[in-house]
Amino acid sequence: MVLCVGSDQSLLDTRTLILKSAGHEVRQARSQKEVVSLCEEHQFDVAVLGQPISSKMKQLAASIIRERCTHVKILELYQPHQGKALSDADCWLEVPAEVPGDLADCVNELANRK
Repeated sequence: MVLCVGSDQSLLDTRTLILKSAGHEVRQARSQKEVVSLCEEHQFDVAVLGQPISSKMKQLAASIIRERCTHVKILELYQPHQGKALSDADCWLEVPAEVPGDLADCVNELANRK
């Protein structure tokens, strides 16, 4: 089960398609309220915090997700000119990725970690 957090619906939809085609069940959140609601309903294995959400929103979302989904692994997507916002993410992926399958590969790896 994967939670994709972002502010751009087309990017969220693209990530969702990539992850679903890799066999994951995916939920999307575009706001803090949606993150809280989804974390109350589901236990996520991986949370993908995408760009272009702000560093502050990424930090807030990561805090909420870790508090409510204790075993979740966090993947931060970031653009090189903005840098990483989360020092405690489990993995980072620069976007746009050189290889389209990098997102699915990274999520698969995190989902399989114990």
